[in-house]
Amino acid sequence: MTQADQEGVPRRTIFRTGAAVGAAGAIGAVAGAPPAGAHGRPSERDLVLHNGAIHTMNRRHDVVRALAIRDGRVAYTGNSLGAALRAVPERPRVVDLRGRVAIPGIIDNHNHIVLMGNRPGRHTPLENAYSVADVQQTYRARARGVPAGEFVTTIGGFHFNQFREVRLPTLAELDAALPHHPAYVSVGFSGPSATNSLGKAFFEAAGVTVGADGSIASGTQTGRATLALRQGLTPELRRRGARDAMAYALSVGVTTHLDQGAFQATGTPADGAAHEDNYTMHLPFLELYDRGEAPVRLRINFLHMDTDAALPTLEQRLRNAFPFFGDDMVRTGGIGEFIASGLGPNWLEAAKRVARAGWRAEVHSLSPTDFRTEIEGFEAVDAEVSIKDLRWVVAHVPFITEDYVDRLKALGGGLSLTGWRYLAGTGTAAGPPFRMIVDNGIHAGMSSDGMQIAPMNPFIHAYYAVTGRNALGAVVNDGQQITRREVLDLYTRDNTWFLGKADEDQLGVLEDDRLGDVVVLDRDYFRVPEDEIRHVRSVLTVVGGSVVHDTGKVH
Repeated sequence: MTQADQEGVPRRTIFRTGAAVGAAGAIGAVAGAPPAGAHGRPSERDLVLHNGAIHTMNRRHDVVRALAIRDGRVAYTGNSLGAALRAVPERPRVVDLRGRVAIPGIIDNHNHIVLMGNRPGRHTPLENAYSVADVQQTYRARARGVPAGEFVTTIGGFHFNQFREVRLPTLAELDAALPHHPAYVSVGFSGPSATNSLGKAFFEAAGVTVGADGSIASGTQTGRATLALRQGLTPELRRRGARDAMAYALSVGVTTHLDQGAFQATGTPADGAAHEDNYTMHLPFLELYDRGEAPVRLRINFLHMDTDAALPTLEQRLRNAFPFFGDDMVRTGGIGEFIASGLGPNWLEAAKRVARAGWRAEVHSLSPTDFRTEIEGFEAVDAEVSIKDLRWVVAHVPFITEDYVDRLKALGGGLSLTGWRYLAGTGTAAGPPFRMIVDNGIHAGMSSDGMQIAPMNPFIHAYYAVTGRNALGAVVNDGQQITRREVLDLYTRDNTWFLGKADEDQLGVLEDDRLGDVVVLDRDYFRVPEDEIRHVRSVLTVVGGSVVHDTGKVH
């Protein structure tokens, strides 16, 4: 019996709320999995991995050769295949890793996978492309499974800085890759963008100005183009996009996501890649959880940008929703990554209301000064209502200083660290100051902020944290590099703190009775040359003992 059952919540109940409340869900512990040993067949949640280098990521950093998962939870870690098989007597699937490295499922404590899943067209991540030729190859591969005439799109999560040519592909280059599919490639929040001949015809008919080379200007023109595509979205297309987003995440080893919401859409060209309807955008994902078709773990933060001093949307959220409500597959989180518009009196009042309601809060810092206002505001709130047990977070923090790290640490807070400067960082101190923060001992974890201005692939962020190099190969964060093991600590064991107490002892480490989330890597993350770190991928991803991504490289 789950905790939800004990508290009278049906296991497959799903809550779809109106504009004041948002969305939250409670479903079965591992959606769609049959009971262990059903009908005498191997259970889909029973698995034995052996003959590998399995990094448990416990505090001793034990590395074992065998791992057993029974009914979705780790039942054995050690060096004996026989002992692993005895721990799972119901005929588990047995996989010989043939010496490959395996790690716990990666936790991303700050991303926007829900926005990614609601992208129009066949969204195709380009974060792993390093030239226009790579873009063409990626698009050709994508088109093989897409009916002619459907858009192939990439909206956010990359920058042309990562391409050898340091530019977007041209109309002719996109035509060569996609002769039968319209294309749309858009950088960051609001462009610039590019399209091919079929796309040009579509966008010009929608009133978008497109250059002869397929270029679409940043701002209004990109906004019009994105809006024209979004107007064709249907519930089924959104569900398809959600499936694609989750499948991609599993291919790069991310099994748990703390989603940070969106700016509220206006339905005009002013909307950028980070805009969506905050009150309906979760529905495609929640419908998939309800059907037992969602293979990743999702935690949902609620973003609020009230400008009204009454804070109407935040007030209704705090009155009518529940923090950390759900089960181990999908659960609500806190308020963030914005709690109100700006950092003035409304923001401070919002912070006080969040504290009085006992919710977790998360804000973000991108400038050399905003973290000061935020942490000083946290201190002012704590003087009235203690936040020391609420795990309040400041994210990104490229410029944070150690005196403010100490002040946040004294409040029981934490820092979400993102390698987003990889794409466009310059200078020699682009941040965040990884080395200082890890040495400080404050609660810290890694995140991607993908797929807006940053990639989702955790190994790109690991590359940046380890080398300090941006996409062009220049060292932009010198003196703040950390080790590969420290990065992986931040992405696994340390990140459980950000998910809340319900998850803290369940994820991030491969040890007895924790949830069986495992990623088998295509190369040795700990030993490959530094430049290869960003090319690491999963060959087998497991969530709760169920294989949810399989390239066929291990059997």
